[in-house]
Amino acid sequence: MTVLVTGGAGYIGAHVVRLLVERGTRVVVVDDVSTGARDRVSGAPLEALDLTDVRAADRLVDIAERHDVDAIIHLAAKKQVGESMLRPTWYYRQNVGGLANVLDAVERAGIERFVFSSSAAVYGAPDRAVVDETVDTAPINPYGETKLIGEWMLRDVTRVCGLRAVSLRYFNVAGAGWPELGDPKALNLVTIVLDRMERGERPIVFGRDFDTPDGTGIRDYVHVLDLAEAHLAALDHLRHDGPGFDVFNVGTGASASVLEVIGQIELASGRRLQAEFVERREGDPAALIADPTRINAELGWRGRRNLPEVVASAWQAHRYRIDRDRAAGARA
Repeated sequence: MTVLVTGGAGYIGAHVVRLLVERGTRVVVVDDVSTGARDRVSGAPLEALDLTDVRAADRLVDIAERHDVDAIIHLAAKKQVGESMLRPTWYYRQNVGGLANVLDAVERAGIERFVFSSSAAVYGAPDRAVVDETVDTAPINPYGETKLIGEWMLRDVTRVCGLRAVSLRYFNVAGAGWPELGDPKALNLVTIVLDRMERGERPIVFGRDFDTPDGTGIRDYVHVLDLAEAHLAALDHLRHDGPGFDVFNVGTGASASVLEVIGQIELASGRRLQAEFVERREGDPAALIADPTRINAELGWRGRRNLPEVVASAWQAHRYRIDRDRAAGARA
């Protein structure tokens, strides 16, 4: 068996690839290396490819045949909500167009199993704090819309061929399974705060008047290594199920406010942080927490690492990157 991982050189993808390689699975990575890096996927061959290219489907069929691929984990996508608001057509081209090419190759190559990287952004701003998979999907930004459309596309393909597929709706991903695989981009709360701290700037908190105990937004934070393990559990689940499509939340069911996360960063770093409060962002719900009942029961997966472990691992990865960059500068 060979698993093709699109976006395997990125933050989440590198964790998935390492776990697959460690358990003896053959892996091939497809990545345009626009945000990832080749040195993050040691142990697996990397095929450089822009999935939106007009020849991408043909290339993918060739890669699948050469490597005897029978399963795909599709992680490659653009994922910045704010950027998607400014560049909506580009987001549709990248996330929807890229997936269309991958699914074209899936049908032509006869690939049987598919795990799709989706997002809790498909829920938008629901009228409840804890959401399960039956909650209406109503995304409020182009990024979330592209993920929901991706789910529709994948579901439709499973109806016309023997493909078995799972969509994993991630909640807030953070941390690092290994220091060298830390998130290289400051795109989530933890890395944004660490980045601002390193530059001597105060962390910015959007809103302090939410209907929550401390007035700041509450989210469900899942360790990236737990998330990577969920992908392997999904692959194993698809090995035994018949054709079809299903969705699962990937979260812990636990919650933490923005100020609680900042407090954990203070504990991990030993530094005192003074937050700067600004107006809340349009569409931000007061709380969004996963109900992980289905994935716990049906895939046997459970988030095992708590918020202090998430933040401590992110801090270790941050220090690793700083020390590495300083050493590289000293050698230059």
